[in-house]
Amino acid sequence: MIWDRFIYFAVVALLCWAVGAVFAWKGKAKPAIGLTLVGIGVFLAYILMMWIELERPPLRTMGETRLWYSLFLPMAGLFIYSRWRYKWILSFSTVMTTVFICINLFKPEIHDKTLMPALQSPWFAPHVIVYMFAYALLGAAFLVAVWMLFKREKSYGVTFTTLDNLVNVGLAFMTFGMLFGALWAKEAWGHYWSWDPKETWAAATWLAYLCYIHYRRYPLHRPAVALWIVIVSFALLQMCWWGINYLPAAQGASVHTYGS
Repeated sequence: MIWDRFIYFAVVALLCWAVGAVFAWKGKAKPAIGLTLVGIGVFLAYILMMWIELERPPLRTMGETRLWYSLFLPMAGLFIYSRWRYKWILSFSTVMTTVFICINLFKPEIHDKTLMPALQSPWFAPHVIVYMFAYALLGAAFLVAVWMLFKREKSYGVTFTTLDNLVNVGLAFMTFGMLFGALWAKEAWGHYWSWDPKETWAAATWLAYLCYIHYRRYPLHRPAVALWIVIVSFALLQMCWWGINYLPAAQGASVHTYGS
């Protein structure tokens, strides 16, 4: 089974990302970008092989969605590094990806070909994949917001521009993810929106990030308040992603809770 070979692909990809992060700190952009791309290619190859073996998108279990998050974190880091040359971002994406990979290694889940009828919709895969990329961008935004909050500069300048761009792009992908999800729900259950626990938290998360965007355009906005909005929004995102699995309201009632 391809899952038994996951550790080999993961180690090679992590080595590429780690060495690329070291080159980024040394200001050597070309090898940093090149090695990050190689690592992404290796990890993507594993996901595609798993997709072929399972004969379905590897998106059914929480462990499978962590694979996509592990892929999109370095992709988001590479995007930010290529655009703004933040030396620390590749290190952050590598550390976070390592965490998710280790969780999958030490807490393996059963990966089989079984896929419930509702998940066989063509909208299921784009819904989850787009959401995972949005989560990666908004995760980077959270780190930037925390760093800015504790740095406490009088003028954040370009850093706030970076944060705005991360939130704007992340929210755009989240919006597309919600639209794909609505189309999926219509095909699978006959309605676009049902205020399922996951849908409720998704709406709360989307509105929170939208509040940040509008607050930043308020001429008299306070930087610290804006940063806290990003932090609280990311907390809501965590509840939307995995926290609802532990809520009593979702037990046996939510169609979005992940099973192994």
